[in-house]
Amino acid sequence: MSQEKVDRYKKEKANRKKIMRREKAMSVVRKLILTVAALALIGWLGYSAYDIHEENKERVVAEVNYDAVTDYLNSLSE
Repeated sequence: MSQEKVDRYKKEKANRKKIMRREKAMSVVRKLILTVAALALIGWLGYSAYDIHEENKERVVAEVNYDAVTDYLNSLSE
């Protein structure tokens, strides 16, 4: 081994705790990002499927006849 390699090894060994902490933190960040991306994808796919399902359903339309209310209000103003 050259002296340069020995010095690099000693430096890495001295900072091993810091390096391991950084690697562990980066691992947690990667897992968090992948989890958020997966949840977003699953949510988007679920919403799209629900929207398509609701779009194909027949909607019930109700009509309201306000003639009685209009007649009552007109009778009050007379």
